[in-house]
Amino acid sequence: MAGEIPLLGVCLGHQAVCEVYGGTVTYAKALMHGKTSRAEVVGRHPLFTGMPDCFDVGRYHSLAVAPETLPNELEVLAVADDGEIMAVGHKEKAVYGLQFHPESILTPNGPDIIRNFLRM
Repeated sequence: MAGEIPLLGVCLGHQAVCEVYGGTVTYAKALMHGKTSRAEVVGRHPLFTGMPDCFDVGRYHSLAVAPETLPNELEVLAVADDGEIMAVGHKEKAVYGLQFHPESILTPNGPDIIRNFLRM
């Protein structure tokens, strides 16, 4: 049954998803408490259907996943303008992580992301 129920980890949940599969969480390049960044979608993924390739995200974190430790089971789905991983997805399971906060007013496309996740 593992992996049959879709999972969307947000912020610390994103970091936990990455750690569970073997990634390492470390200090972020900069403190991002209540700040907006631009995120760019890497490739195409159903989580970002109907969205622009670049969009604003609200960030509230001081930790991040070290890109060089991202396990093979996970793929990067979006990256911030400062190079931090903003979204990951498991290659075979319905497991996703967002470093940013889709529920934040600083993420205008957040409702679209949640809607897309619920439709997957």
